[in-house]
This record gives sequence, C-alpha cells and structure tokens, in this order.
Amino acid sequence: MANELLLAGEMESEASSRLETQRSQMLEAHPPLWRDGFFWLALGLTIFAVAPFLLPGYFWGANDARHHVYFLFEYDRLVQDGVWWPRWSPDFAFGYGYPFFNIYGPFSHFLGELFHHFLGFSFTDAVEAVFVISIGASAGAMYAFVRSWLGRPAALLAALAYTYAPYHLLNLYVRANLAESMAFVWLPLVLWTARQSVVRPAYRWVAGLAISYAGLMLTSNLVIVLFTPLLAGYVLLLTIVYTGARGEGRGAWVRAWIRKCIPPLLGGLTGLGLSAVFWLPAFTERQYVRVDQWFDGRYAYRGHFVEWHQFFSPVWGFGASVVGPDDTISFQIGAAIAALALLGVLFTWRLLGQERWEIGFFGVGALAAIFIASVSAAALWEAPLLGGLLQSAQFPWRWLVIATLCTSVLAALAGHPSIVAETQRLSLPLLALTTTLILGSYPYLRVEIREPVEGPVSLAGLMRFQQSADEMTGSTAWVKEIPTWSPMADYYISQDQAGGPVEPVDTKLDYSIFDYETFGASSVAHSTISEEIFYYNGRQTSATIVFNHFYYPGWNAYLLDGEHGQRIQQIPIIPEEEGTLGRMTVDVPPGSGYLLLVYEDTPPRTIGGIISLLTVGLLIAGGGAAIVKRRQC
Repeated sequence: MANELLLAGEMESEASSRLETQRSQMLEAHPPLWRDGFFWLALGLTIFAVAPFLLPGYFWGANDARHHVYFLFEYDRLVQDGVWWPRWSPDFAFGYGYPFFNIYGPFSHFLGELFHHFLGFSFTDAVEAVFVISIGASAGAMYAFVRSWLGRPAALLAALAYTYAPYHLLNLYVRANLAESMAFVWLPLVLWTARQSVVRPAYRWVAGLAISYAGLMLTSNLVIVLFTPLLAGYVLLLTIVYTGARGEGRGAWVRAWIRKCIPPLLGGLTGLGLSAVFWLPAFTERQYVRVDQWFDGRYAYRGHFVEWHQFFSPVWGFGASVVGPDDTISFQIGAAIAALALLGVLFTWRLLGQERWEIGFFGVGALAAIFIASVSAAALWEAPLLGGLLQSAQFPWRWLVIATLCTSVLAALAGHPSIVAETQRLSLPLLALTTTLILGSYPYLRVEIREPVEGPVSLAGLMRFQQSADEMTGSTAWVKEIPTWSPMADYYISQDQAGGPVEPVDTKLDYSIFDYETFGASSVAHSTISEEIFYYNGRQTSATIVFNHFYYPGWNAYLLDGEHGQRIQQIPIIPEEEGTLGRMTVDVPPGSGYLLLVYEDTPPRTIGGIISLLTVGLLIAGGGAAIVKRRQC
C-alpha cells in the first residue's frame, strides 16, 4: 500500500513537472502585447463598462461626481494662470483658498486638463474621458500582469474580473471617485513590473516599477498607503521563491537572495524619487491643514464597517455610505468573481508549481482585506500602531480595493491551462467564463444622469455646491471655525444673478475693513491666482491690511521697487489673531509703495522637485547605458 502511494505521488509529481515545463514554454512563446489578440479582446470587452459614460448628460448625483468636475475646474483656473503643477486652489472654502493639490494626487486631473485644454472637451466630458481611460487601462494592466505567469486565457479572465468587480463599478458609477478609479490602473502595473524585476531582472522592469509606483503615488496617496504593505509582502515572497542556489549552502543562498532583492528595491526607491515633488511636501506640510473635518462626524470610520451579509448581498443602490448597516450602496464582492476564484483554486492547487505560493499570497491578501473592512475588525482599528495604518483608509470599506485586486487574480485560475487550453482563438469554455463574468455584473452597469442643481460649471456654481453639500471647504490649521460663506461668494452669486459672465475677483484684499483715511489713493496694480500687487499710499504711520486668504506656508509678502518691480524687502505675513478665519495680515510701513503677495515654493517643495528632476536624469542615464550594453552584446 505504501509503495502504491509513493508511486502515485511520484507520478503526480512528474505530471506536475511536465505541466510546469509546458506552461513555461508557453509563456516564453507569448507574442508582444500589441500583437496579442486576447489583449485586444480584453480591451474590447470593457465596452459594456464604458457604455454608461457615452450617454448624453452627466451623473451629477453620484457621490463625488461634482467634486471632480470642480477639481478640474480649479486645475484649469491655475493652468490659465500658467501653473501646470498646481498646489493652491484659490476658490475652495468659498474663495479663501486651500492647498488642495499640495496634498491630493493631481495626476487624474492633469489628464482631464489635457482633454479640456488641448482638445476642447467640456469639464464634464473631460472627467468622463478619464473614467473611460481608467477602465480600458486597468483591464490592459491586469491582463499584462497575469499573462506573464498564468497564461493568456487566465489573463483574459483576470482583466474582465477586475473590470466588472462590483467595487470597481461602485467607484465608477456610484462613488464617481476619479482618483481611485485611475489608481486601479497602476495597481496591476506595479505588481507586473515588480514581479518581472525579480523573475527576469532587467533595466526596463526596474524603470517600469519606478514609473508605475510613482504614478500610483501621484494619483492617490491614500490608495498607495493601503497597497504598499501588499506590494512589500509580494516582493519578499517572490525573492524567496525564485532565489536559486538552495543546495550550495546557506551563505550562497543569502547572497543570491540579496541579488534578487536589489532590482525591485531600486525600482521602489526610484519611484519614490520620481514622485518626491509631490509626497515630500504633502507629508511634511500636512500638519498645516485641518484633517479633523475629514475624519470626524459623518466621516468617522467607526460608522462605516461592512456587515458580513453585505459582502454577499446583491442589492445595488446609488446612495451613500451611512453610519450603521443600512448603507444605500453595495459592498459586495461579486458572486461570479468569488465563485471563479474559489473553483479555480480548488481545481488547480495541486497542479500549480512555484505559482502556488503567489496564489496563496493573493488568497490571504483577499481574506485579510475583507476582514479588515468588516465589523469584526473594529478592535484592530483602535490599536495604537496598526490602527493608524488602517485609519488612513478613512472608511473601512475602502480596503475593498485590495480585496478586488486579489480576488481578480484568483479568478484567473479558472482559465489555467489545466482547465482551459492555451489556444490562439476564443474557445467555448473560455467564452462561457467571460460571459459569466460580464453578465454577473451586467445589472450594475448604469449611471443616473441628472442635471446640476447648482447651474452650469462656474465660480457661482462652485460656491452653491460648497454651500449646499458642505464639501470642498477644507481649512488650514489656523482656521478656528470653518466658514459657511464669504464676500467672494457674494460677488460671484451677484454676477450670476445679474445674468452676466461670472468673473474672478480682482483682489482678495478685505476692503470691508480697509482704512481709506490711512491709505488714501491706494489700488490693486496687478492680480492673478498666485500673486497680487497692491499699491499703498499711506501717511506717517504703518498700518495693517488683511487679505481674504487662509494663512498657509508658501504665501510671502515683499516690498517692491516701484520703478523696476524688484523685490527690496520681505515683510512677515501674520495669521489673523482676531476672528476665526486665520486670514493673512501684512503690516506695511509708512509712506507709499508696492506690496507683492505671492505663492511660492517652500523648502520641502523645492527639495522634492530637485529630487524628482535628479531621478529623471538617473533614469535617462540608466536607459542610455542599458541600450549601449544591449548593442554591445
């Protein structure tokens, strides 16, 4: 009996080994992506997810749909002022301003601005165009990642599972979160390039990892916090599994392991270098903004855990996450995706080779993310250190982005070569599986088109939106009480009600408390979003002027040489001590002169920019060296 079991085990091992050899040969024979018919099929089958964005009109009622239109509106306002890397948003908080793009990844809105500025798209069309790009690009990225180690049929299933996962659709149609939807593109790209940098180390994969990791940072600095632990664990697993020299002693294995670690480590550090222009000031200057309004009240995490039945409930809605279990939106995993993932693991586990470790890793990752999002993990969110990481998600259910990523990879196993043969054409079993994935989420492929209650996109519409929704009113650390209206808002609404075009204010100087007797014939000589020149004509004493700007590092004041416009003296800006707004005040000296108020870089912004430029130079130099080396070979 023992001999028979041993013989059966050897036969199974030989069969598994043969299958592994065939699979490796198959992967080596894959054509380039642009010549891979399944790749283009995966992109083509995303049309059902794209279709809702092709409807006339815009889904103004979705959770963040208005936000991203006005984020883009502000980005465009800054581009018109010549600022392509914005940090200060002048019209948020009813015109008092907020350093929005200094702490919020700008990449998705940069793409939207390209559509608006160069192609003439409306603000709403530009936002929808970026959503469409995110759908196709996320499917293509997942296909490339999974194809590299599980084959083409599996990659097709993974791409469609990723596209039609309910949480992904929730981000697109219900939450309308542009940054998080674009982050779906970078996640599999980072995993793909990280894996290749370990398994097939080469410069292009190190550079690809750097670019994709930096892209994720510039897109969503929130998602990258959730994703980085998963990435670090995956890379560590890969370096251990794919390190050779096991029979040559522990020392040889450790040296080989260290060599395996170098490419992905270089890629990750280079990615941080590329994105330092954003994350360094975002991290160091975050202390100067109020974050309590984004983590307290209705945003407090304690009321947004997912009940276990919600993971499996087919109920779909277009409301919002609310405190308690009665959410009017869905947090389901997806029946079709969960079934394919479970069956794929069960049917292929014994036939997997080294990939078994990776599948196990993604299985644990999916279960961990689901648990963290659930009500059962409430105690972990209160833990001193771990709780800080978990709370960075703001809402527990946001960890479903990691669960979606992992379950989509697991669903790919239904297309494993042992189940679906690798062919050049779409076989009947593969067609049935792809159809199942699409039909499983087909009832959710819709948006609710509405008209904007605030009116057309304009400064007046932005003010109405901020007032009615109590959104986009972020404040700096010196603000004691968040404003609910402003003189700038009054000015914009009055223009709109008069039927004329809504133009920006000429100055942020607070004329309501302006001392005309002291200053006499004073005026604004020049005004843009980022700077303002004020001519003062005072008497014999110094005086204080107040600007309707929240105080924030980067705003500086200078006296100018009136003849040549040169800066001759910097004057301190003092946060307003009276009142609750923390506005900027400047003491001007006696006499007459020109005062410049300008938004400039701080040391973290300058250092971050230098680091990013140096990193770009290193990448270019490394690319040139790699090309020369390849030609010499």
